Amino acid sequence: MSCSSCSTNKSGVPNGCKSNGNCATGTCGSGNKLAVFDWLSNMTLPSGEAPFNIFEVRFKNGRKHFYKNSENLTLSMGDVVAVEGSSGHDVGIVSLAGELVRVQMKKRKITADSDEVKKIYRKASQKDIDVWQEARGRELETQRKGREIVSRLGLKMKLSDVEYQGDGTKATFYYTADERVDFRQLIRDLASAFSIRVEMRQVGMRQEAARLGGIGSCGRELCCSTWLTDFRKVNTAAARYQQLSLNPLKLAGQCGKLKCCLNYELDTYLDALQSFPKQDKVLKTEKGDAVFVKMDIFKKLLWYTYKEESFKWYKLSLEQVHEIIEMNKNNELALPLEEYELEIAEETPIDFENVVGQDSLTRFDAPKKSRNNRRRSRKPVSKKPENQASEAKTTRKPQAKQVKKAEGEPKPDKKRVDNRKPRPKNNPRNRKPKPEAGGTAEKPTQGQQKKPRNPRRKNNNQRKKNNSDTKNNPNNEN
Repeated sequence: MSCSSCSTNKSGVPNGCKSNGNCATGTCGSGNKLAVFDWLSNMTLPSGEAPFNIFEVRFKNGRKHFYKNSENLTLSMGDVVAVEGSSGHDVGIVSLAGELVRVQMKKRKITADSDEVKKIYRKASQKDIDVWQEARGRELETQRKGREIVSRLGLKMKLSDVEYQGDGTKATFYYTADERVDFRQLIRDLASAFSIRVEMRQVGMRQEAARLGGIGSCGRELCCSTWLTDFRKVNTAAARYQQLSLNPLKLAGQCGKLKCCLNYELDTYLDALQSFPKQDKVLKTEKGDAVFVKMDIFKKLLWYTYKEESFKWYKLSLEQVHEIIEMNKNNELALPLEEYELEIAEETPIDFENVVGQDSLTRFDAPKKSRNNRRRSRKPVSKKPENQASEAKTTRKPQAKQVKKAEGEPKPDKKRVDNRKPRPKNNPRNRKPKPEAGGTAEKPTQGQQKKPRNPRRKNNNQRKKNNSDTKNNPNNEN
């Protein structure tokens, strides 16, 4: 997190604090990583007691050392000072002052007379700060060229970071390697390429991740690059105690080692496991011997299965398991596990409640239906009720044509009315097939009796024919 007064440019580098770095690398003036809050600063010293004359100074990536104020300078937290280096001077920021420095030195087992405690020369001048910033600006290019030299020499090592001294005369190259590396030729090439004194320092995988920083699987910054100061040993037993699957992809961090956060809740799990029986304990029942499968520590539930029927698991509470163990100690067989499982009252899980009109949390879990499936699954349109249908018919038809029927009167059969014109007799389509010789024509049944023919009007052709016959035959009375 950056300080509130910082503003960032396009490359993500804060400009407000004028450190020309970023908070992830610990170069922000107010929000450095691994910072310590001085909770003793408001306390006054006893009369006649001189303030502690050693200060803690911070450098790049949280590197800290203790320096003695031999010149009795007036210093406070956040001041940029020039301190003694291995050769020349270095530039750093005062990160801690007062009595809390004494506590930190005692924690690291460093005495005030140790050779590790060097001197503070002066407060950094503007010239010292300019040289320091210029040296810091060359670190990325130096690291890139250094990696090219390493690949050219074929060394099995990885340059993870480069740090220049405040006066720009020395550079420290941090690297990681699985095996011993002979880098004598590398030092010569680096010194001739950059015209500086070179120091090679090997670091572990966790130290490399702490220097580089990053985002963990939890979505937050790495603990080792923000607040974790010491690296405790982490082994697979911590995962076993917490009933975690031993999957290296999930248990390993960005450094390739086991995650440091496996130790955070380990003490809580160990306290809770004290009331649980050992996992190799066998439960003797009337149906057979049952062995342990898994457990839920904080819900105090255990799962057991029979040796002969390992496909079926039975859920038991911690009290039931202790009861069965006590019965076995008295040489008594317990009831089958099925009866114990029925006694456990299952709590209904509290699901999502739509109190103020939110959408369901699982609304995107179901796959979307395709358009073809939607068309197939469409429901038929519901028909209107009979009352509404009758009302619509009455509105369409005039009142004169509406005929009220009696309740007991049967409905007449609806017959289709043929309004087509009759076809002529000589039409071959109207000709009926003649009965076969020697056969008898089938008589129509009672339901198929012929209806009497309606008299038809003569068409125009027949009228013309009749008129012509009367003209040619004058003896015809008609």
